[in-house]
Amino acid sequence: MFLEIPDGKDPITYVWGELVPGIGPAASTLAMSVYEHSTLGLREFEAARLRIAQVNGCLFCQDWRTERDGQKVEDTFDQAVQDWRTTRDLDDRARLAAEYAERYALDHHGIDDGFWQRMRTHYTDREIVELSMCLGSWLAFGRLNRVLGLDAACVLPSHAAQA
Repeated sequence: MFLEIPDGKDPITYVWGELVPGIGPAASTLAMSVYEHSTLGLREFEAARLRIAQVNGCLFCQDWRTERDGQKVEDTFDQAVQDWRTTRDLDDRARLAAEYAERYALDHHGIDDGFWQRMRTHYTDREIVELSMCLGSWLAFGRLNRVLGLDAACVLPSHAAQA
């Protein structure tokens, strides 16, 4: 990480909270709201989130697993998402979520009518908008963390508790 973090400060808390106080806390609220208010199923949520993390290369985001009601995706889920085109470990909704995430991040101009027809077979308009907002948040903030080197400085709360 090339940013100067004052001694004793947590890099994420400092950068997202103190360094830019007019923007950071608001960005943090948006970033957290996709976890707190999502109505998407855990598997499609995680398929989209993990595919963005893989595209961004964000170490922290790739390591993170969303938990809902004590449930998480299986340990091999990240590989299934990486292999979304060929794996048998994703249902249609999760596969489409991973595909949408990749296209959203790498080729948003190439999203065509055929793709939208497939999406509308499995997702409602509300779910498509929600997923799109989640993708935007993950793409922006995961990439910010990766570019600034924060992703390597973060320690997952679950990892800190185990240490």
